[in-house]
Amino acid sequence: MRQPWKESEDEFLYSSRCNSMLDRLDALTIFVTVAEQQSFGKAARQLGRSPAAVTRAVASLEERLQTRLFNRTTRAVTLTDAGARHLERCRRVLASYDELEAVSDGERVEPRGWINVTAPLMFGRLHVLPLLRTFLGAHPEVNVRLLLLDRVVSLVDEGLDLGVRVGQLPDSSLQAIRIGQVRRVVCASPRYIARHGAPTTPRDLGKHGVVACTTVTPIPDHWSFRGPNGRLTSVAVTPRLVVNTTDAAVDAALHGIGLACIMSYQAEPHQAAGRLQAVLRDYEPPPAPIHVVHPRGRHLSPKVRAFIDHAAAGLRRKFGP
Repeated sequence: MRQPWKESEDEFLYSSRCNSMLDRLDALTIFVTVAEQQSFGKAARQLGRSPAAVTRAVASLEERLQTRLFNRTTRAVTLTDAGARHLERCRRVLASYDELEAVSDGERVEPRGWINVTAPLMFGRLHVLPLLRTFLGAHPEVNVRLLLLDRVVSLVDEGLDLGVRVGQLPDSSLQAIRIGQVRRVVCASPRYIARHGAPTTPRDLGKHGVVACTTVTPIPDHWSFRGPNGRLTSVAVTPRLVVNTTDAAVDAALHGIGLACIMSYQAEPHQAAGRLQAVLRDYEPPPAPIHVVHPRGRHLSPKVRAFIDHAAAGLRRKFGP
């Protein structure tokens, strides 16, 4: 039979080890937050700690690892090479611990708290916002901040958990989940086509008024098409109007100003209603991919994982192959 004092001693040792592990996980969380915020002060505010406590935790971690993790100046906090390597390992450890907790809780913990999401302006309004409505309806303890912008923003710098991106992705540290694709189309109102005719090849665009949108065609006076050999070819155009939002380009095309180059999801509702007609279909460039992206290796909370799964499934139903 086990002695009572022995059982108490074992419990004490187990409790001490658990507390030590939690202290180390807390230090890793502080280190990752400082690295992402690039500031001890901002990390302290995000974590609800004092700046002194955050500084002590990082110093203790550096002492334990016997290496410097940050280069500190009066203006900036940046990772050392060793710090950058340690950051990815810390993110994996924290993600694994979160998964372990979810399993321990039966993976039935109700997601709660804020999720920060970004998406292109019109795509987000038409296709991400409806998914957010259904997600919020299913998870009453979750709140969402949705940032709709027709420009690429840094998820880490803006404090965002994930983004929806349309188009080719540059090489980056983001984890990308491909969920479908969209096409780029040239279209005009039936009134414009009745008055000016429809172009039969991209070279015919020189005889037409065009509406250029810088979010779709970054170089307004050159549009790309697929040539007879399947390769991309650039065609010079002379815009009558240049705009910086797809809403404005669609409105201009609807009012007969000229041919507009927009994404297929922007044109579809107007084509279905007969307000726009697509032209040059045989010359469309290759489709643009759609991805859900989030920082690679970041400790993903259950609420973020749940929304990524929800968004990916919903968008695949509409835009998947």
